[in-house]
Amino acid sequence: MTNKINITKNSVGRTIKEFALMTLGIAIYAFAWVGVIAPVEGVGGGATGVAMLIYYATGGVNGGIPIGYSFFVLNAILLIAAIIILGAKFGIKTIYSIIVTSLIMNFLQEVVPANLLGLADDKLLSAILGGALSGIGISFVLQQGGSTGGTDIVAMIINKYRNISYGRVVLVGDFIIIGCSYFIFQNIATIIYGYVLTAVFSVVADTLLAGNKQSAQIFIMSDKHKEIADLITHNMHRGVTVLDGVGWYTQKPAKVIMVAVRKSEASQMLQQIKSVDSNAFITMGSVMGVYGKGFDTFRK
Repeated sequence: MTNKINITKNSVGRTIKEFALMTLGIAIYAFAWVGVIAPVEGVGGGATGVAMLIYYATGGVNGGIPIGYSFFVLNAILLIAAIIILGAKFGIKTIYSIIVTSLIMNFLQEVVPANLLGLADDKLLSAILGGALSGIGISFVLQQGGSTGGTDIVAMIINKYRNISYGRVVLVGDFIIIGCSYFIFQNIATIIYGYVLTAVFSVVADTLLAGNKQSAQIFIMSDKHKEIADLITHNMHRGVTVLDGVGWYTQKPAKVIMVAVRKSEASQMLQQIKSVDSNAFITMGSVMGVYGKGFDTFRK
């Protein structure tokens, strides 16, 4: 009973932490667009980029449709289309991220001064800073299992019919969205700054997410292999493979547990294994990639 209570408390605490980090990431992401990019009439990709174009086309600072409203409507349409095509496959974190992003964007647009950072005359620095901040923010959201929708949803729909990588979908989508800004500003420089912003965003987000996506392969040798295998399966929700081995010194048969985990999960898993068998012999090594359920999807 005590173990069940502890597990429940840990689950609740972990959930609160995840949503808190997601909210922080959303706030950083929203500020990047509203407080850094919008004041210089910058453009970017994704649903937020489309929302920005709508904002500029309808008047911008002189009464344009708030970015958060357009962002929410665009994602709502995409969600409905995806549910019709793919079925209800969207978790509460994605819906939460979309709603909270819309609300925070609208709130910041009301309270943040138009030129808070004094960068209104420096489009290049604004593009670099805005791209970096939005990359940091989105990485927080993605690391906790959330998503701000937009291109993610489009990629899911496209992948039902074609095996095209997420990166390609984002690249083509961003290229088209940023290019469309020419019809509003008739300015090639705005498009170039938009591509700079997107490049910085991609580099920052990929760098931060790379550590979270790194995986480890763990081998465990223990007389309590059944208890450890059950622990990993039920508490950590990771697949376990039990291999037959032979201890060459003792010439006795042994069971070897093999499990692949994200590196961010490895420390917690090792602690739980040691709580079952403090004498367990464990080896852990980095792997280049893990493809399958619970990890990455291999795409051409």
